[in-house]
Amino acid sequence: MNVRKFTANTSREALRMLREALGADAVILSNRNVNGKVEIMAMADETIHSIAPESHTASAYASESPDISGFQSEQRLFTPRQGGHEQIFPGSSELQDMMSEIRSMRSMLESQLAELSWTAIQKREPVKAGVLKEMLAAGLSASLSRFMMTKLPEGETLESGIEWIKAVLARNLSTIDNENEILEKGGVYALVGPTGVGKTTTTAKLAARCVMRHGPSQLALITTDGYRIGGYEQLRIYGKILGVMVHAVKDESDLRIALSELKNKHTVLIDTVGVSQRDKMVTEQVAMLSGAEHGVKRLLCLNATSTGETLSEVVRAYQGNGLAGCILTKLDEAATIGGALDISIRQKLNLYYVASGQRVPEDLHVVNKQYLIDRAFKLKRETAPFRYLDEELPLLMAGASAVSRKNQTSREVSFG
Repeated sequence: MNVRKFTANTSREALRMLREALGADAVILSNRNVNGKVEIMAMADETIHSIAPESHTASAYASESPDISGFQSEQRLFTPRQGGHEQIFPGSSELQDMMSEIRSMRSMLESQLAELSWTAIQKREPVKAGVLKEMLAAGLSASLSRFMMTKLPEGETLESGIEWIKAVLARNLSTIDNENEILEKGGVYALVGPTGVGKTTTTAKLAARCVMRHGPSQLALITTDGYRIGGYEQLRIYGKILGVMVHAVKDESDLRIALSELKNKHTVLIDTVGVSQRDKMVTEQVAMLSGAEHGVKRLLCLNATSTGETLSEVVRAYQGNGLAGCILTKLDEAATIGGALDISIRQKLNLYYVASGQRVPEDLHVVNKQYLIDRAFKLKRETAPFRYLDEELPLLMAGASAVSRKNQTSREVSFG
């Protein structure tokens, strides 16, 4: 088959002989070491085409073989063939696979080193390990817990360490000082969020507070919920009890007209239709409220029973050009609330209220930061399958270290 063999002391010399004999387009079939020398077997490119000009296999093999004209150094990568010493020059796909494996090995080594480091910390600094377990049990994310634990001052006891963590959380949790932010200033507020988070009930609670402060003539209610059966009726019944008219709108133009007619009202509350954070309608809803003019402020309702990952998705979806703040709902149903506090701190959300029941308007409270954080540490994971064991912490923290490097958690928390 006109296969030529070239033997030399180095790969460079063997390749030079190959180029002189077969040309720069020759196809390398194999490369191996024989008695301390380099042996290369190759065929001329025209020979392959003359053997099987229509062969798909031959053309595919030839197209995948490297072009030796660009070979400048003998320091090339080789891939051993199974069952022998023969080696081939890898193409770009093989190099990419090899680099992918190297990156994977690097990630694995970093993870193992991080595990060893956290195992040593558990033994050397049991107080920090104890504080870390308390933070995780409260529902705070592993990355935030890891970062805050590394900043924990030396010489702290478990109790004083937890108090220090609570103080840092309170410093970074943004809340309104009192209800005057809404009740006295007034304005147009739209309650947004996924289905089932309690937007309509929360709207009714806020409406009752506004009526008690300024009377029913200074309040207007608008609903965009034309999808849910009974959605409009539910708010209309609340409005009837409060003596407030409820206006139903379908689109942005209707909303503009309604807001123009209600511009003399002190406060306008908009109850929006619930949309999953993964639904494209979220973008449309945000655009409708942003384009309605009249300074519509969006308050995001966050379900305290949801996981941190879910809440993070919700905030990203509803963020738009900026949220005025958020309301934490279903506090009475949540097993842990650390995840909700974690997201509020990370996303710099301004907490307005917490809702903890169905009673209108009693079960709506202005946020008390210290009470909320104390409650987070009292509502700990007590169920065995969801409680982290000592031997599980190093693996968990190793993953959190990688996440923190990507998300730069250090920029999200202030210790001053």
